[in-house]
Amino acid sequence: MRPLVDADRLRLFMRAIGAAAAESGRVYLTGGATAVLVGWRSSTIDVDMKMDPEQDSIFRALSTLKETLQINIEMVSPGDFIPELPGWQDRSPFIAKEGRISFHNYDFYSQCLSKIERGHARDAKDVRQMLARGMVEPDRLMGYFETIEPLLYRYPAIDPPSFRKAVERMKDEARPPEGKDER
Repeated sequence: MRPLVDADRLRLFMRAIGAAAAESGRVYLTGGATAVLVGWRSSTIDVDMKMDPEQDSIFRALSTLKETLQINIEMVSPGDFIPELPGWQDRSPFIAKEGRISFHNYDFYSQCLSKIERGHARDAKDVRQMLARGMVEPDRLMGYFETIEPLLYRYPAIDPPSFRKAVERMKDEARPPEGKDER
């Protein structure tokens, strides 16, 4: 079993990816990597990422990096689980530039909706953190869900009414109780 990935090991990974890149591009980090870099988790099991554009030089480097850095790497992003949200690239916050690669956290709204749909306890905690930290606004989250809702038929594993209810619950949970202000 590989050791957990903390922020220092994640930054080493980013430097190595930047050094391996043959051309300019972006790498979007998501899931536990976002949680570690933003600071609500101290470690993650693996690094979930999406390259744009995909580069053979980086793919070739990944197998070596997995062994030398003892890091599990998954080529996965929210767009693999739910329809991509319009404008997600523009809402993906910049982290750092290493070599020719700009690293970004994958759009927080996309991450939240993907995590809500999956429904795992750890994912729910991550969504609550993004909401509590103001990274995601509850009404906008619902709006983005409504944008992709007509496309959910393309994802047969998703039950749209259950997904909607889960988003509504998370939105309602993020609001302060009636009569209480947010102070």
